[in-house]
Amino acid sequence: MVASAPMRQIRASYDDSTVVVYQAYSPHIAEPALAAATFVSPFKRERMTWIKPSFLWMMYRCGWASKPGQERVLAISITRSGFEWALARACLSHYAPALYSDRREWAERLRTSPVRIQWDPERDLHHRPLPHRSLQVGLGGAAVDAYIDTWITGIRDVTDQARGIRKLVAAGELDAAAGALPVERPYPLPAEISAVIGAGG
Repeated sequence: MVASAPMRQIRASYDDSTVVVYQAYSPHIAEPALAAATFVSPFKRERMTWIKPSFLWMMYRCGWASKPGQERVLAISITRSGFEWALARACLSHYAPALYSDRREWAERLRTSPVRIQWDPERDLHHRPLPHRSLQVGLGGAAVDAYIDTWITGIRDVTDQARGIRKLVAAGELDAAAGALPVERPYPLPAEISAVIGAGG
């Protein structure tokens, strides 16, 4: 990732049909999910669940798999069609005049949309904020059900990878740490979906 990246751009690991997103949980939730290849009890469908295409932003959020309740980092492969379905139906979690005609329009979309979008500062290997933003996607209601029942094609535990990179960073071996990161590329979004989520800039 470079400083000249667009302000709001999805960067992810993806292929022709799937895209990788990250979540971190306690072993209590992660182990049943790994065994079932999707999320099962005690995961709660009733709660909004946040998925993140950026590995480094996930590392910032979970402290390299060290924060309580986030000790296991999962890489979840989901269908690109499902991912784009969610983005097309999303609403920003905060009012943005460039995207909505007024606060009333935004509030109504927020009330009815099953998906929330946040653009938060991307992070470097030291978790310092970068000038450009990283996408976080909150799934609720019908979007959570679709995520669990339809979109997920596989789940991998990448906790050891996360902790290994953390050790390299702590040792000052930044080139090696960067080389051990998942390869993430700009995700090609249809123009109409970019407009919904405010990508670009």
